[in-house]
Amino acid sequence: MTETDSHTTHSAEDDPRNADLMIWVDGALVHKDEAKVSVYDSGFMLGDGMWEGMRLYDGQWAFFDDHMDRLFNSLKSVSLEIGMGPEDIRAILDRTAEANGMVSDAHCRLMVTRGRKAKPFQHPSLSRFGPTIVAIVEHSKPRASLQGKGIRLATVPQVRGLPMSQDAKYNSHSKLNCVIACLQAEQAGADEGLMLDPHGFVNTTNACNFFIVRRGEVWTSSGDYCMNGVTRQKVIDLCRADGIPVYEKNFSLYEVYGADEAFLTGTFGAQTPVAEVDGKPIGTGERPVMARLQSLYKALVARDVAEQAKRRS
Repeated sequence: MTETDSHTTHSAEDDPRNADLMIWVDGALVHKDEAKVSVYDSGFMLGDGMWEGMRLYDGQWAFFDDHMDRLFNSLKSVSLEIGMGPEDIRAILDRTAEANGMVSDAHCRLMVTRGRKAKPFQHPSLSRFGPTIVAIVEHSKPRASLQGKGIRLATVPQVRGLPMSQDAKYNSHSKLNCVIACLQAEQAGADEGLMLDPHGFVNTTNACNFFIVRRGEVWTSSGDYCMNGVTRQKVIDLCRADGIPVYEKNFSLYEVYGADEAFLTGTFGAQTPVAEVDGKPIGTGERPVMARLQSLYKALVARDVAEQAKRRS
């Protein structure tokens, strides 16, 4: 399947400029074709690393502080010291965007691993050469068809696990459970997988957080087993500020199938509609609550970007 053919929450409009990108790799900007890390790197070998996805709006990385809070909390939790702080990360992202002539409609994947290992084994002490830091920033605009067509989900056997197995709050390089969920959904004829928590309640998809709307109320998972998404939290906050009833709670597929609307949240697509779950259409296709939240979210991004620009001027 090509990018042109795919229909997922990360489907982007084709942009030929992405064939000629500069990538940040360990302190230097290098051409996309020359951007490489060692086969001994702990991220490649073990999935030992953390990442963040961020979007560029008018020269600012939206909700940058929130993303850095999550990144550095995750790094501390796994004892990964990188010897720099959030403003150093911002400088890396800004230099990479500038090298590619980007101001808006750009998406970054920042990757931090424990670095190159002395031997090809698991123990963290074998990562003796310092962390690996990579920033890929692409010209990236969500495909317009996502809003009209929506995403088809299939409930999959792969679940979001307990915090003591692998806490979903880590944006870790270890994404095999999500990859398996995505494969299971595709094999069921859907675009992406709807994952349950260990108790059988609805949780997230393989890539995004999941919301439903029932009788004007917005529901999302309890948060006990889901990704601590920045966009997820912004939507919850916007509901509370604008008087939209919102609940973080346990709910089952029964409530999903009977929902009036369903949508996904993520940094790339912001809010993406869900057209069907397990072959069952969601609602009538009208999405007034999601549309209201999209408008509120765009205004929130604009305020955040303006405030960042003012602080940095």
